[in-house]
Amino acid sequence: MHDPDKYEDAKAEIVAIYHENKGRYGYRRITMELRNRKVSLNHKTVQRLMKELGLVCRVRMKKYRSYKGEVGKIAPNLLKRDFSATAPNQKWVTDVTEFSLFGEKLYLSPILDLYSSDLVSYELSHRPAFSMVMNMLDSAACQLPLGAAPILHSDQGWQYQHKHYQK
Repeated sequence: MHDPDKYEDAKAEIVAIYHENKGRYGYRRITMELRNRKVSLNHKTVQRLMKELGLVCRVRMKKYRSYKGEVGKIAPNLLKRDFSATAPNQKWVTDVTEFSLFGEKLYLSPILDLYSSDLVSYELSHRPAFSMVMNMLDSAACQLPLGAAPILHSDQGWQYQHKHYQK
């Protein structure tokens, strides 16, 4: 005689949440979403059930933290946390993000237009090199319409303080 699985309903919810989020949710976020759906399970139980179901979060996003000391000129904060724009190519934002994909570290340097949230330009690299940021910037500059002069906001990491970047 086979015992009924007491986690059958919970497993169905876990699978649904996992697929709704395209495999990007790990056990922590699935546990939080289960609680939102009024299913109370310990995070360790969710982790074990996900392992039994063969569900693995494939991408782990991690904020790349570059050296925060001053290595060059710091630009004034023109946005002052006002991340809204009333027209395209008015305000752009950039940062370097580290993530791991299938056990391999990658670095992403994008520029987003705050008006539409469109990706203006991006560069991927295996190392957080200065050339990655400059290539991304050159690519974005080539797409600028005549007369456009967006504010480009960054976290002032070492790449953005570099004299070639400032120029």
